[in-house]
Amino acid sequence: MPHIRKINRKGGQMDARDRLIIALYAQLKAERQTRETLEWVIRNGGLSKDVLEAIAADPVPVVTSDDVASVEKIIALDERRRRKLQNDN
Repeated sequence: MPHIRKINRKGGQMDARDRLIIALYAQLKAERQTRETLEWVIRNGGLSKDVLEAIAADPVPVVTSDDVASVEKIIALDERRRRKLQNDN
């Protein structure tokens, strides 16, 4: 796919779009975790005012190194698959 942008691996820097994608991914992941926690609390009868306040006040975590590593692994796997497809043709 020629329209896909590359990460500058030598400088270890990502462009603004890459950083935005990672930030949005981290935010979505945090929101899913919060929703799963809320569902668990409701199912297990722990729905008190204090619990709801704690869940609602839970800050969305910033992008962690684990999140970045996961995205980089996905990118590397896609790159390997692309190279393999090119070599097979």
